[in-house]
Amino acid sequence: MAMHSFDYRRMFDLTGRLALVVGAGSGIGEASAHGLSAHGARVICADLDLTAAQRVARDIGANADALQLDMRDSAAIAAALGTVPPPDVLVSTPSINVRKPLLEISDDEFDRVIALNLRGTFLLMRHVGRGMAERGRGSIIVFSSIRGEVVEPGQGVYAATKAGARQMCRALAAELGTRGVRVNLIAPGVVETPLTEPIRQHPEWYRAYAEKNAFKRWAQPHEMAGAVVYLASDASSYVTGAVLYVDGGWTAQDGRFTPPLAR
Repeated sequence: MAMHSFDYRRMFDLTGRLALVVGAGSGIGEASAHGLSAHGARVICADLDLTAAQRVARDIGANADALQLDMRDSAAIAAALGTVPPPDVLVSTPSINVRKPLLEISDDEFDRVIALNLRGTFLLMRHVGRGMAERGRGSIIVFSSIRGEVVEPGQGVYAATKAGARQMCRALAAELGTRGVRVNLIAPGVVETPLTEPIRQHPEWYRAYAEKNAFKRWAQPHEMAGAVVYLASDASSYVTGAVLYVDGGWTAQDGRFTPPLAR
């Protein structure tokens, strides 16, 4: 292909594509839905909380619809997907966390985190991925976390699910590469969302996380949307099996102390 034959101006254009955003009722999912719509995609705002999904769909306007979806339930996913056209893009954002030392986590708490973060991600990718593979195209975007790589006390089960989802997505990327389906992950750092609301109630904890990244601040949900649009669009047509860190440099630097360096 001659270099000049590619239309660089349309790399991020999502016109004519349908994006299913799961977890669109708040936080990163809501920002992702807005970002995809702004670049031309029709968006299905899916959430366990239908009222929240409907609010976001109304905010976006005529190019969005709302859908109730429980990604922990295989039959519910199949039923919900049966009511909408097959998506070209899947964005999966929901997660829960139980911040406790591993030795204090109950069986039920372990199962609850695994059921949504890991098993739910699997169920969603399996249901949507099959259709994409049959049609020979699609982009699956799963939200992982810096916790898939670096951990701290109280994050053991959550981190395990994020690392597990990463490897699962890489495997799916390998399996579906020749079928025209791309599978990638986004790993945020600290983002002000409902999931992290408890931390904001502890000023010392909140400030410590802000200090840990290169920008010395938390991210806002809209700062994740650019990565979503990139991975959904033809701008990332040769990207699959990747983890895109949107973490403010958290994983790039070691510790919060700046040593006295020779000049």
